[in-house]
Amino acid sequence: MRFFKIILTISILLHSNLLVASDDLLNAARASSIDFMLDNAIRRGLISGGVVAIGNHNGVLYSTASGNLFQTPGSPALSDRTLFDVASLTKVIATTPAVLKLLEYGRINLLDSITRWFPELEGSAQDEITVLNLLTHTSGIGDMEFPSEDALNKVLIKIADQNSPPPGSRFRYADINFILLGEMVQRVSGIPLDQFCSKYVYVPTGMTDTQFRPQHEQGSLIAPTAGFDNTLTSGVVQDFNARKLGGVAGHAGLFSTSADLTKFAAMILNHGYYNDKRVFNERTITQMTAPYFYSNGRVVRGLGWDINSPFSSPRGNHFSPMSFGHTGYSGSSVWIDPEQDLFVIMLTIRLNYRDVRQFNRLRSDISTLAVSIFSHPRLDEEILDNVQNR
Repeated sequence: MRFFKIILTISILLHSNLLVASDDLLNAARASSIDFMLDNAIRRGLISGGVVAIGNHNGVLYSTASGNLFQTPGSPALSDRTLFDVASLTKVIATTPAVLKLLEYGRINLLDSITRWFPELEGSAQDEITVLNLLTHTSGIGDMEFPSEDALNKVLIKIADQNSPPPGSRFRYADINFILLGEMVQRVSGIPLDQFCSKYVYVPTGMTDTQFRPQHEQGSLIAPTAGFDNTLTSGVVQDFNARKLGGVAGHAGLFSTSADLTKFAAMILNHGYYNDKRVFNERTITQMTAPYFYSNGRVVRGLGWDINSPFSSPRGNHFSPMSFGHTGYSGSSVWIDPEQDLFVIMLTIRLNYRDVRQFNRLRSDISTLAVSIFSHPRLDEEILDNVQNR
């Protein structure tokens, strides 16, 4: 019997080597389609450039970049170290991890009323809103334009006066939920959101480039974003409310690179570990990505993360129902699938903000292709491991 196992293992290994060689060629050809998608989006004026990274719990499987920082001769080419304004990815790469870290430390509870940290809202229609409501966009609070001076205090007054639906009664995506969570992190910990994230999330995960308010000397490495007049500006957060909050906010303001985001995604797929260092408890990762169902099951959210909603275009066609991710208005997205051990990150210099359908199609097509290329080799490895361990 043992002889048979040895012969079977050798046969599979020899056969798999041939398959791997042919698969590598096939995968390389398929992967070039991702480059084609980016180049085509550039030609159509949807973006001026972009970076895509695909990986698993071990790190990057494939990475590509197209375009340059600016549309001028000699402008630096985009790379995995180019710093992008990731817009609403701030919600899941900064604010959500910070809130979950406070939860790990026992400093907060998901069912805490936010009036515990925002006494300004006591006695108002919002005093039943919980931390969970903010994380799942079910607080009922609506977005508003922030004033230029004393922005947060004036907005808290407006929130207290809002006639909102009961907390938890429906899903309504709103930046204000995460603006409050970002402020809550500071009120609970005594440390501003950017410093808290750096200390407890980015440094342990080796994310050396991720930051709020990037330094001016990094300007030559920062991808620009478009303003209302289509003027490209580099190094200043695109979101106006985030600007009025000083560039550090719970909903926007973070700048990051694909190299750093791949480390974060790999840490999630490794159940909270990065380079054998514990960043989050495994229970925290599970809790963060557990599904919450709203709108009669038509909308599914995690804590901060999107699972299935009108914003789920980066999921594509082949990610599992339990995969999760998020998008950013500036042209960024990330989608992670623990079941298939795969993540897809896309960072772009978005030019056309009107054609939302085509931009979401780009996100979806890249994810669909990534899964078709990179989700299968892991199955071959597992088959070989099972045979060898019999």
